[in-house]
Amino acid sequence: MLQQADIENNQQANNVIVLYREMAWLSLVINQVICSYLKQEGHERHWLDIPPPELAKGTPYANLIIDWQLSIYDRLALALAMASSVKPDTLDIFFGLNRIIDRPFTEFGGVSDKAFSGFIPTGQTLNFLISANNPDWRVYVHAIFSNTHRLMAEQVTQLLSVDEGVPKWAGIYRLNEEWLHYFMTGERLRPELSASFPAHLLESPLGWKDLVLDANVMAQIEELHAWLNYGHTLMDEWQLVKKVKPGYRAVFFGPPGTGKTLTAALLGKATGRDVYRVDLSMVVSKYIGETEKNLSRVFEAASYKEWILFFDEGDALFGKRSEVSSSNDRHANQLTGYLLQKIEDFPGTVIIATNLKTNMDEAFTRRFQSMVQFTIPGPKERLQLWQNAFHGVCELAEDVNLSAIADRYEVAGGQIINVLRQCALTAIQRDERVVNQDDIIASIRQEFRKDNKMFFE
Repeated sequence: MLQQADIENNQQANNVIVLYREMAWLSLVINQVICSYLKQEGHERHWLDIPPPELAKGTPYANLIIDWQLSIYDRLALALAMASSVKPDTLDIFFGLNRIIDRPFTEFGGVSDKAFSGFIPTGQTLNFLISANNPDWRVYVHAIFSNTHRLMAEQVTQLLSVDEGVPKWAGIYRLNEEWLHYFMTGERLRPELSASFPAHLLESPLGWKDLVLDANVMAQIEELHAWLNYGHTLMDEWQLVKKVKPGYRAVFFGPPGTGKTLTAALLGKATGRDVYRVDLSMVVSKYIGETEKNLSRVFEAASYKEWILFFDEGDALFGKRSEVSSSNDRHANQLTGYLLQKIEDFPGTVIIATNLKTNMDEAFTRRFQSMVQFTIPGPKERLQLWQNAFHGVCELAEDVNLSAIADRYEVAGGQIINVLRQCALTAIQRDERVVNQDDIIASIRQEFRKDNKMFFE
Protein backbone atom coordinates (compact mmCIF):
# COMPACT_ATOMS: atom_id res chain seq x y z
CA MET A 1 0.00 0.00 0.00
CA LEU A 2 1.43 3.37 -1.03
CA GLN A 3 2.33 5.73 1.79
CA GLN A 4 1.26 9.40 1.60
CA ALA A 5 4.85 10.45 0.88
CA ASP A 6 5.00 8.00 -2.05
CA ILE A 7 1.75 9.36 -3.47
CA GLU A 8 3.03 12.94 -3.25
CA ASN A 9 6.31 11.94 -4.89
CA ASN A 10 4.44 10.25 -7.73
CA GLN A 11 2.29 13.35 -8.23
CA GLN A 12 5.32 15.59 -8.30
CA ALA A 13 7.05 13.24 -10.74
CA ASN A 14 4.04 13.54 -13.06
CA ASN A 15 4.16 17.32 -12.71
CA VAL A 16 7.81 17.37 -13.79
CA ILE A 17 7.19 14.97 -16.70
CA VAL A 18 4.56 17.39 -18.05
CA LEU A 19 7.09 20.24 -17.97
CA TYR A 20 9.74 18.16 -19.77
CA ARG A 21 7.25 17.27 -22.49
CA GLU A 22 6.61 20.97 -22.88
CA MET A 23 10.36 21.54 -23.23
CA ALA A 24 10.51 18.90 -25.99
CA TRP A 25 7.75 20.75 -27.85
CA LEU A 26 9.51 24.09 -27.33
CA SER A 27 12.72 22.61 -28.76
CA LEU A 28 10.89 21.49 -31.92
CA VAL A 29 9.27 24.91 -32.27
CA ILE A 30 12.58 26.75 -31.89
CA ASN A 31 14.27 24.55 -34.47
CA GLN A 32 11.41 25.01 -36.93
CA VAL A 33 11.29 28.80 -36.51
CA ILE A 34 15.05 29.07 -37.11
CA CYS A 35 14.82 26.65 -40.04
CA SER A 36 12.05 28.71 -41.64
CA TYR A 37 13.81 32.00 -40.91
CA LEU A 38 17.11 30.89 -42.47
CA LYS A 39 15.35 29.10 -45.37
CA GLN A 40 16.96 25.80 -44.51
CA GLU A 41 15.67 22.43 -45.69
CA GLY A 42 12.12 21.99 -44.42
CA HIS A 43 11.56 25.73 -44.10
CA GLU A 44 8.14 25.46 -45.75
CA ARG A 45 6.74 23.91 -42.59
CA HIS A 46 5.35 26.27 -39.92
CA TRP A 47 5.83 25.92 -36.19
CA LEU A 48 2.07 25.94 -35.73
CA ASP A 49 2.10 22.60 -37.57
CA ILE A 50 3.91 21.10 -34.56
CA PRO A 51 1.19 20.06 -32.10
CA PRO A 52 1.90 20.75 -28.43
CA PRO A 53 1.74 17.74 -26.10
CA GLU A 54 -1.65 16.74 -24.77
CA LEU A 55 -2.33 18.30 -21.41
CA ALA A 56 -2.37 15.86 -18.51
CA LYS A 57 -5.40 17.12 -16.63
CA GLY A 58 -4.86 17.27 -12.91
CA THR A 59 -1.31 18.59 -13.09
CA PRO A 60 -0.79 22.24 -12.04
CA TYR A 61 0.68 23.32 -15.38
CA ALA A 62 -2.12 21.76 -17.40
CA ASN A 63 -4.78 23.13 -15.08
CA LEU A 64 -3.47 26.67 -15.50
CA ILE A 65 -3.45 26.49 -19.30
CA ILE A 66 -6.95 25.01 -19.39
CA ASP A 67 -8.53 27.18 -16.69
CA TRP A 68 -7.04 30.41 -18.05
CA GLN A 69 -7.81 29.42 -21.65
CA LEU A 70 -4.30 30.32 -22.78
CA SER A 71 -3.71 30.56 -26.53
CA ILE A 72 -0.94 28.69 -28.35
CA TYR A 73 1.11 31.93 -28.29
CA ASP A 74 0.63 32.27 -24.54
CA ARG A 75 1.65 28.66 -24.08
CA LEU A 76 4.80 29.18 -26.13
CA ALA A 77 5.63 32.26 -24.05
CA LEU A 78 5.16 30.30 -20.83
CA ALA A 79 7.35 27.44 -22.05
CA LEU A 80 10.11 29.84 -23.10
CA ALA A 81 9.98 31.68 -19.76
CA MET A 82 10.57 28.47 -17.80
CA ALA A 83 13.13 26.85 -20.11
CA SER A 84 16.24 28.25 -18.38
CA SER A 85 15.05 26.80 -15.08
CA VAL A 86 13.61 23.49 -16.26
CA LYS A 87 15.84 22.35 -19.16
CA PRO A 88 18.33 25.05 -20.11
CA ASP A 89 19.94 23.08 -22.95
CA THR A 90 16.65 23.52 -24.83
CA LEU A 91 17.85 27.03 -25.64
CA ASP A 92 21.46 26.20 -26.61
CA ILE A 93 20.61 26.45 -30.32
CA PHE A 94 20.32 30.22 -29.87
CA PHE A 95 24.10 30.35 -29.33
CA GLY A 96 24.56 29.72 -33.08
CA LEU A 97 26.65 32.33 -34.90
CA ASN A 98 25.63 34.41 -37.87
CA ARG A 99 28.33 33.38 -40.35
CA ILE A 100 28.02 36.64 -42.29
CA ILE A 101 29.16 38.78 -39.37
CA ASP A 102 30.68 36.02 -37.21
CA ARG A 103 28.69 36.96 -34.13
CA PRO A 104 25.42 35.87 -32.50
CA PHE A 105 22.15 36.66 -34.24
CA THR A 106 20.89 39.97 -32.86
CA GLU A 107 17.31 38.97 -33.56
CA PHE A 108 17.57 35.98 -31.21
CA GLY A 109 17.92 38.31 -28.24
CA GLY A 110 19.02 36.63 -25.01
CA VAL A 111 21.81 37.19 -22.52
CA SER A 112 24.26 35.03 -20.60
CA ASP A 113 25.72 35.33 -17.12
CA LYS A 114 28.98 34.40 -15.43
CA ALA A 115 27.10 32.30 -12.89
CA PHE A 116 24.94 30.64 -15.56
CA SER A 117 26.50 29.58 -18.84
CA GLY A 118 23.17 28.85 -20.52
CA PHE A 119 21.13 31.10 -22.79
CA ILE A 120 18.74 33.37 -20.87
CA PRO A 121 15.82 34.48 -23.06
CA THR A 122 14.73 38.09 -23.34
CA GLY A 123 11.60 39.71 -24.68
CA GLN A 124 13.25 39.81 -28.09
CA THR A 125 13.65 36.01 -27.99
CA LEU A 126 9.91 35.53 -27.68
CA ASN A 127 9.33 38.14 -30.38
CA PHE A 128 11.61 36.18 -32.71
CA LEU A 129 9.82 32.89 -32.09
CA ILE A 130 6.37 34.32 -32.71
CA SER A 131 6.92 36.95 -35.40
CA ALA A 132 10.22 36.24 -37.17
CA ASN A 133 8.37 34.57 -40.04
CA ASN A 134 5.09 36.43 -39.55
CA PRO A 135 5.93 40.08 -38.76
CA ASP A 136 2.27 41.02 -38.27
CA TRP A 137 2.13 38.56 -35.36
CA ARG A 138 4.17 41.02 -33.33
CA VAL A 139 0.80 42.17 -31.97
CA TYR A 140 0.57 38.87 -30.06
CA VAL A 141 3.90 39.63 -28.42
CA HIS A 142 2.70 43.09 -27.43
CA ALA A 143 -0.37 41.53 -25.86
CA ILE A 144 1.69 38.96 -23.92
CA PHE A 145 3.97 41.67 -22.50
CA SER A 146 1.05 43.92 -21.55
CA ASN A 147 0.61 44.50 -17.82
CA THR A 148 -3.01 43.47 -18.21
CA HIS A 149 -2.22 40.09 -19.76
CA ARG A 150 -3.00 37.46 -17.18
CA LEU A 151 0.47 35.88 -17.23
CA MET A 152 1.99 39.26 -16.40
CA ALA A 153 -0.78 40.51 -14.10
CA GLU A 154 -0.69 37.34 -12.00
CA GLN A 155 3.10 37.62 -11.78
CA VAL A 156 3.57 34.28 -13.58
CA THR A 157 6.03 35.76 -16.05
CA GLN A 158 8.15 38.89 -15.90
CA LEU A 159 9.88 41.08 -18.44
CA LEU A 160 12.62 42.68 -16.38
CA SER A 161 13.37 46.38 -16.74
CA VAL A 162 16.39 47.65 -18.66
CA ASP A 163 18.58 50.72 -18.47
CA GLU A 164 17.36 53.95 -20.00
CA GLY A 165 17.88 54.01 -23.75
CA VAL A 166 17.86 50.22 -24.11
CA PRO A 167 14.89 48.68 -25.96
CA LYS A 168 12.32 47.38 -23.47
CA TRP A 169 12.22 43.92 -25.02
CA ALA A 170 15.93 43.50 -24.29
CA GLY A 171 14.90 42.77 -20.71
CA ILE A 172 15.19 39.20 -19.40
CA TYR A 173 11.96 37.25 -19.82
CA ARG A 174 11.48 34.72 -17.05
CA LEU A 175 9.10 32.63 -15.00
CA ASN A 176 8.71 33.65 -11.37
CA GLU A 177 10.17 31.10 -8.97
CA GLU A 178 6.98 30.73 -6.93
CA TRP A 179 5.10 29.65 -10.06
CA LEU A 180 7.81 27.16 -11.03
CA HIS A 181 7.50 25.78 -7.51
CA TYR A 182 3.74 25.44 -8.04
CA PHE A 183 4.10 23.74 -11.44
CA MET A 184 6.50 21.19 -9.95
CA THR A 185 4.96 20.54 -6.53
CA GLY A 186 1.36 21.73 -6.74
CA GLU A 187 2.01 23.92 -3.69
CA ARG A 188 1.00 27.56 -4.06
CA LEU A 189 3.34 30.07 -2.48
CA ARG A 190 1.80 33.40 -1.58
CA PRO A 191 3.02 36.34 -3.70
CA GLU A 192 4.45 38.19 -0.70
CA LEU A 193 7.12 35.49 -0.46
CA SER A 194 8.58 37.19 -3.53
CA ALA A 195 10.96 39.90 -2.33
CA SER A 196 9.75 42.24 -5.06
CA PHE A 197 6.01 42.07 -4.32
CA PRO A 198 5.04 45.21 -2.35
CA ALA A 199 2.11 43.78 -0.33
CA HIS A 200 1.76 41.22 2.43
CA LEU A 201 -1.10 39.09 3.67
CA LEU A 202 -2.85 40.61 6.69
CA GLU A 203 -4.14 38.01 9.13
CA SER A 204 -5.57 37.87 12.65
CA PRO A 205 -6.17 34.99 15.07
CA LEU A 206 -9.35 36.75 16.24
CA GLY A 207 -12.87 36.23 14.88
CA TRP A 208 -15.77 38.49 13.92
CA LYS A 209 -17.29 38.18 17.41
CA ASP A 210 -14.10 39.71 18.83
CA LEU A 211 -14.64 42.96 16.92
CA VAL A 212 -15.76 45.54 19.48
CA LEU A 213 -16.79 48.88 17.96
CA ASP A 214 -19.20 51.71 18.67
CA ALA A 215 -22.70 50.82 17.42
CA ASN A 216 -22.67 53.54 14.72
CA VAL A 217 -19.25 52.43 13.47
CA MET A 218 -20.30 48.79 13.51
CA ALA A 219 -23.36 49.63 11.40
CA GLN A 220 -21.12 51.08 8.70
CA ILE A 221 -18.80 48.06 8.87
CA GLU A 222 -21.78 45.74 8.51
CA GLU A 223 -22.70 47.60 5.32
CA LEU A 224 -19.25 46.86 3.91
CA HIS A 225 -19.55 43.28 5.18
CA ALA A 226 -22.86 42.94 3.30
CA TRP A 227 -21.30 44.28 0.11
CA LEU A 228 -18.52 41.71 0.30
CA ASN A 229 -21.12 38.97 0.70
CA TYR A 230 -23.68 40.13 -1.85
CA GLY A 231 -21.86 42.53 -4.17
CA HIS A 232 -21.64 40.01 -7.00
CA THR A 233 -25.38 39.38 -6.81
CA LEU A 234 -26.17 43.09 -6.93
CA MET A 235 -23.80 43.75 -9.83
CA ASP A 236 -24.65 40.71 -11.96
CA GLU A 237 -28.18 39.52 -11.15
CA TRP A 238 -29.60 42.90 -10.21
CA GLN A 239 -27.67 44.56 -13.08
CA LEU A 240 -26.29 47.29 -10.83
CA VAL A 241 -23.23 47.16 -13.08
CA LYS A 242 -25.19 49.36 -15.51
CA LYS A 243 -25.51 52.08 -12.87
CA VAL A 244 -22.27 52.13 -10.88
CA LYS A 245 -18.62 51.23 -11.28
CA PRO A 246 -17.63 47.84 -9.89
CA GLY A 247 -15.80 47.59 -6.60
CA TYR A 248 -16.11 49.18 -3.19
CA ARG A 249 -13.93 51.91 -1.74
CA ALA A 250 -13.79 52.85 1.96
CA VAL A 251 -11.73 55.12 4.17
CA PHE A 252 -11.12 54.18 7.81
CA PHE A 253 -9.97 57.18 9.83
CA GLY A 254 -9.35 57.73 13.51
CA PRO A 255 -6.67 57.58 16.24
CA PRO A 256 -4.13 54.74 16.32
CA GLY A 257 -5.23 51.56 18.09
CA THR A 258 -8.96 52.02 17.46
CA GLY A 259 -9.35 48.90 15.32
CA LYS A 260 -8.87 50.01 11.70
CA THR A 261 -6.34 47.31 10.79
CA LEU A 262 -8.10 44.60 12.79
CA THR A 263 -11.42 45.43 11.14
CA ALA A 264 -9.88 45.08 7.67
CA ALA A 265 -8.34 41.72 8.61
CA LEU A 266 -11.60 40.40 10.06
CA LEU A 267 -13.66 41.55 7.07
CA GLY A 268 -11.45 39.35 4.94
CA LYS A 269 -11.59 36.45 7.35
CA ALA A 270 -15.39 36.63 7.68
CA THR A 271 -15.93 36.67 3.90
CA GLY A 272 -13.22 34.20 2.86
CA ARG A 273 -11.04 36.83 1.18
CA ASP A 274 -7.34 37.50 1.47
CA VAL A 275 -6.49 40.97 2.75
CA TYR A 276 -3.24 42.35 1.37
CA ARG A 277 -1.61 45.20 3.22
CA VAL A 278 0.32 47.39 0.81
CA ASP A 279 3.86 48.00 2.07
CA LEU A 280 4.37 51.72 1.48
CA SER A 281 8.12 51.44 2.05
CA MET A 282 8.33 49.19 -1.03
CA VAL A 283 5.86 51.20 -3.09
CA VAL A 284 7.01 54.81 -2.78
CA SER A 285 10.10 55.56 -4.81
CA LYS A 286 12.07 58.73 -5.34
CA TYR A 287 12.33 57.84 -9.01
CA ILE A 288 9.61 59.24 -11.24
CA GLY A 289 7.42 56.47 -12.58
CA GLU A 290 8.62 53.77 -10.17
CA THR A 291 5.89 54.34 -7.58
CA GLU A 292 3.23 53.96 -10.26
CA LYS A 293 4.91 50.77 -11.51
CA ASN A 294 5.03 49.30 -7.99
CA LEU A 295 1.36 50.06 -7.38
CA SER A 296 0.39 48.66 -10.76
CA ARG A 297 1.87 45.30 -9.77
CA VAL A 298 -0.49 45.12 -6.78
CA PHE A 299 -3.62 46.28 -8.59
CA GLU A 300 -2.99 44.05 -11.61
CA ALA A 301 -2.35 40.96 -9.49
CA ALA A 302 -5.45 41.66 -7.37
CA SER A 303 -7.70 42.26 -10.37
CA TYR A 304 -7.90 38.49 -11.02
CA LYS A 305 -8.55 37.66 -7.38
CA GLU A 306 -11.02 38.76 -4.74
CA TRP A 307 -8.41 40.37 -2.54
CA ILE A 308 -9.14 43.29 -0.24
CA LEU A 309 -6.36 45.86 -0.68
CA PHE A 310 -5.55 47.66 2.56
CA PHE A 311 -3.45 50.84 2.49
CA ASP A 312 -2.32 51.70 6.02
CA GLU A 313 -1.22 55.28 6.74
CA GLY A 314 -2.85 56.05 3.41
CA ASP A 315 -2.30 59.79 3.58
CA ALA A 316 1.34 59.10 2.63
CA LEU A 317 0.07 58.11 -0.81
CA PHE A 318 -3.37 59.66 -0.99
CA GLY A 319 -2.67 63.00 0.70
CA LYS A 320 -3.72 66.44 -0.40
CA ARG A 321 -2.38 67.77 -3.64
CA SER A 322 -0.14 70.81 -3.33
CA GLU A 323 0.26 73.99 -5.35
CA VAL A 324 2.65 73.35 -8.21
CA SER A 325 5.89 75.19 -7.51
CA SER A 326 8.42 72.58 -8.66
CA SER A 327 8.76 69.43 -10.74
CA ASN A 328 8.47 67.40 -7.52
CA ASP A 329 5.09 69.01 -6.77
CA ARG A 330 3.95 68.28 -10.31
CA HIS A 331 5.02 64.66 -10.00
CA ALA A 332 3.30 64.28 -6.61
CA ASN A 333 0.06 65.65 -8.06
CA GLN A 334 0.31 63.38 -11.08
CA LEU A 335 0.79 60.44 -8.73
CA THR A 336 -2.32 61.43 -6.78
CA GLY A 337 -4.34 61.54 -9.99
CA TYR A 338 -2.90 58.22 -11.09
CA LEU A 339 -3.89 56.57 -7.81
CA LEU A 340 -7.39 57.99 -8.02
CA GLN A 341 -7.83 56.47 -11.46
CA LYS A 342 -6.40 53.11 -10.38
CA ILE A 343 -8.76 52.90 -7.43
CA GLU A 344 -11.78 53.91 -9.50
CA ASP A 345 -11.00 51.25 -12.10
CA PHE A 346 -10.24 48.49 -9.59
CA PRO A 347 -13.15 46.00 -9.51
CA GLY A 348 -12.42 44.79 -5.99
CA THR A 349 -12.43 46.30 -2.50
CA VAL A 350 -9.99 48.98 -1.37
CA ILE A 351 -9.69 50.19 2.22
CA ILE A 352 -7.50 53.17 3.06
CA ALA A 353 -6.63 53.81 6.70
CA THR A 354 -5.45 57.16 8.02
CA ASN A 355 -5.20 58.78 11.42
CA LEU A 356 -6.64 62.07 10.23
CA LYS A 357 -9.40 62.54 7.67
CA THR A 358 -8.20 66.10 7.07
CA ASN A 359 -4.99 64.70 5.58
CA MET A 360 -6.92 63.11 2.72
CA ASP A 361 -7.40 64.79 -0.65
CA GLU A 362 -11.08 65.62 -1.23
CA ALA A 363 -10.80 64.32 -4.80
CA PHE A 364 -10.38 60.90 -3.25
CA THR A 365 -12.90 61.08 -0.45
CA ARG A 366 -15.75 62.16 -2.80
CA ARG A 367 -15.33 58.91 -4.70
CA PHE A 368 -15.49 56.56 -1.72
CA GLN A 369 -18.63 54.67 -0.81
CA SER A 370 -18.05 55.03 2.93
CA MET A 371 -16.01 57.13 5.34
CA VAL A 372 -15.85 55.27 8.64
CA GLN A 373 -14.68 57.20 11.69
CA PHE A 374 -13.09 54.97 14.32
CA THR A 375 -13.26 56.62 17.72
CA ILE A 376 -11.88 55.85 21.17
CA PRO A 377 -14.34 53.23 22.46
CA GLY A 378 -16.88 54.26 25.08
CA PRO A 379 -17.10 52.72 28.59
CA LYS A 380 -19.32 49.84 27.43
CA GLU A 381 -17.02 48.91 24.55
CA ARG A 382 -13.92 49.38 26.71
CA LEU A 383 -15.26 46.94 29.30
CA GLN A 384 -15.81 44.36 26.58
CA LEU A 385 -12.28 44.95 25.27
CA TRP A 386 -10.78 44.56 28.77
CA GLN A 387 -12.69 41.32 29.32
CA ASN A 388 -11.73 39.93 25.92
CA ALA A 389 -8.08 40.83 26.42
CA PHE A 390 -7.55 39.01 29.72
CA HIS A 391 -9.83 36.07 28.96
CA GLY A 392 -7.85 32.85 28.72
CA VAL A 393 -4.51 34.59 29.33
CA CYS A 394 -4.30 35.76 32.94
CA GLU A 395 -6.25 35.28 36.13
CA LEU A 396 -7.59 38.49 37.66
CA ALA A 397 -7.12 39.06 41.38
CA GLU A 398 -10.17 39.79 43.54
CA ASP A 399 -9.25 43.48 43.78
CA VAL A 400 -9.48 43.99 40.00
CA ASN A 401 -12.50 46.07 38.95
CA LEU A 402 -12.54 46.12 35.15
CA SER A 403 -15.84 47.99 35.09
CA ALA A 404 -14.36 50.88 37.08
CA ILE A 405 -11.21 50.84 34.93
CA ALA A 406 -13.29 50.97 31.75
CA ASP A 407 -15.31 53.92 33.09
CA ARG A 408 -12.29 55.91 34.28
CA TYR A 409 -9.63 55.51 31.61
CA GLU A 410 -10.15 56.41 27.95
CA VAL A 411 -7.91 53.98 26.09
CA ALA A 412 -8.11 52.37 22.68
CA GLY A 413 -8.11 48.66 21.95
CA GLY A 414 -4.47 48.71 20.90
CA GLN A 415 -3.48 50.30 24.23
CA ILE A 416 -5.47 47.66 26.13
CA ILE A 417 -3.45 44.93 24.39
CA ASN A 418 -0.25 46.76 25.38
CA VAL A 419 -1.46 46.78 29.00
CA LEU A 420 -2.21 43.07 28.79
CA ARG A 421 1.29 42.34 27.52
CA GLN A 422 2.93 44.36 30.29
CA CYS A 423 0.74 42.84 33.00
CA ALA A 424 1.46 39.31 31.75
CA LEU A 425 5.22 40.03 31.88
CA THR A 426 4.91 41.39 35.39
CA ALA A 427 2.96 38.32 36.54
CA ILE A 428 5.36 35.82 34.99
CA GLN A 429 8.28 37.52 36.72
CA ARG A 430 6.47 36.74 39.98
CA ASP A 431 6.13 33.14 38.75
CA GLU A 432 2.33 33.34 38.72
CA ARG A 433 -0.57 34.01 36.35
CA VAL A 434 -2.50 36.36 38.64
CA VAL A 435 -2.77 40.04 37.68
CA ASN A 436 -3.87 42.54 40.29
CA GLN A 437 -5.35 46.04 40.14
CA ASP A 438 -2.00 47.76 40.75
CA ASP A 439 -0.45 45.91 37.78
CA ILE A 440 -3.16 47.18 35.45
CA ILE A 441 -3.06 50.76 36.77
CA ALA A 442 0.75 50.89 36.47
CA SER A 443 0.56 49.68 32.87
CA ILE A 444 -2.18 52.20 32.00
CA ARG A 445 0.01 54.95 33.49
CA GLN A 446 2.82 53.82 31.20
CA GLU A 447 0.51 54.02 28.16
CA PHE A 448 -0.59 57.54 29.11
CA ARG A 449 3.05 58.58 29.52
CA LYS A 450 3.78 57.48 25.93
CA ASP A 451 1.17 59.93 24.64
CA ASN A 452 2.10 62.69 27.11
CA LYS A 453 -1.37 62.48 28.66
CA MET A 454 -2.18 63.41 32.24
CA PHE A 455 -2.85 60.38 34.42
CA PHE A 456 -5.16 60.49 37.46
CA GLU A 457 -5.66 57.46 39.68
